[in-house]
Amino acid sequence: MSLISSKGIYGLSAMYELSKVEKKKPTQIKEISQKANIPQNYLEQLLVVLRRAELVKSVRGAYGGYMLARNADDILIKDIFVALEGNINITTQEIKDPVLELFYRESNQKLEAIFDISLSKLGEYQDRLTNELNYII
Repeated sequence: MSLISSKGIYGLSAMYELSKVEKKKPTQIKEISQKANIPQNYLEQLLVVLRRAELVKSVRGAYGGYMLARNADDILIKDIFVALEGNINITTQEIKDPVLELFYRESNQKLEAIFDISLSKLGEYQDRLTNELNYII
């Protein structure tokens, strides 16, 4: 059972790549596709959804492309998943048993809290990875 589909995984990858780019500089789809290892046609579809959710903006022209619509500190991982997945709940089905309903409600709240971090915080994972690799070497 997967809670996040390839749409969410690829969308977060694309957003992370955009967050690493110098501010005010659009990135072309081809470059995002290569860096994030996302099929270009699929990436185009994801970027349309992310643009409608006002998480990215597009810039036309020879030096155009996509860029974050807001600062990476102001974009939450859960916002990306909600835009692409519709929700990040374990279940949205009506639960008749009150004990299980309470369990699922708390589980959904915990899951949401996991993704309640800003896109810029992913840089901390890069730092941790670098430290781990340095420790191994």
